Amino acid sequence: NLAMAKSSALPPPAGAAAAPAPTAAESPASSKVSSSGFAWPSTGPVLEGFSGSNTGVSIGGNAGDPVLAASDGRVIFAGKGPRGYGNLIIIKHDADVLSVYGHNEKLLVKEGAQVKRGQRIAQMGNSDADRTKLHFEIRKDSKPVDPRQFLPAR
Repeated sequence: NLAMAKSSALPPPAGAAAAPAPTAAESPASSKVSSSGFAWPSTGPVLEGFSGSNTGVSIGGNAGDPVLAASDGRVIFAGKGPRGYGNLIIIKHDADVLSVYGHNEKLLVKEGAQVKRGQRIAQMGNSDADRTKLHFEIRKDSKPVDPRQFLPAR
């Protein structure tokens, strides 16, 4: 029967999946978490990796794309950053680890705010940059480290 053959080729109904529905704070970028509790702050492609001249990773995207907190923490800076960072957010995660989010179009959190991993904190932009991208850093003991040490593989 042709109708039966077509229906068996369809994917299972949406409710058939065993995975729980994502919460409001989750998005595809926050669904994978590393053992250190960090998730990617954006779903865009990595344009430039960590190197001597790049203190973080550059992640591509479109103006207005969501920028997400990589891990739980407290916003210790939100505003115009030093030259080369544009509109900047810095989140303190523990005594010695910070995450840095640069070149944002619009900041959605204020200094002092507590944020959760996967929470939307900004909109991607090109402030003080040559193109729309997110500059993402992790600093340990005030020194930039390769963010991929903290992030899940992708």
